[in-house]
Amino acid sequence: MRMNKCSSLLLLATSIALAGCQTTITAPSKELPQHKNIRTMQATIDSDGDGVPDDIDQCPATPWNVVIDERGCPLAPIGVGLRMEYRAFFDKDSSELLRKYQDELDKVGMKMQEYKGAILWVEGHNSRTEVDSADLNNHNPLAQARADNVKNYLISKFNFAPERITTIEYGANRPIAPSDTEEGNMLNRRVYALATEPDK
Repeated sequence: MRMNKCSSLLLLATSIALAGCQTTITAPSKELPQHKNIRTMQATIDSDGDGVPDDIDQCPATPWNVVIDERGCPLAPIGVGLRMEYRAFFDKDSSELLRKYQDELDKVGMKMQEYKGAILWVEGHNSRTEVDSADLNNHNPLAQARADNVKNYLISKFNFAPERITTIEYGANRPIAPSDTEEGNMLNRRVYALATEPDK
């Protein structure tokens, strides 16, 4: 019995001695030094929430709950009654709808008469040479006038209800061609329109 107590005391003393000899190992710090660059991600902007980022969205103000194509434009589903695109180009600093584009617009108007529920979405655009760089994000009356002239033409010639035609201006924020040539600027001075009506 005495031997057991001695063994226990010896074991206890050894354990205490060994515990005192232990050294603590600390994990390396996970903090980044101040001089290192931290990788950041840039968020993509999708103003209309259709899943297509604004920088590639060709119809960036698509209404909610509208089926879209890969360009972000309204897509009429299978069994489409009407899907018709229209484009017109303008002289610099002008919103006058040239005669050669009126004939094509007449075809859109006749189709919209045929499809009574058809609606038209009209976008007005500028070239960068028509806009002061400081005004790029401001409302642009010239781009709006281009879209409105298409709408007014159709209303006056075909007697459409105004609510069937929606207009919006994008100024020079959505170029389709480089702005460093006259050809590119001419292509950017435009109206793009889309007429749709799904089959019932």
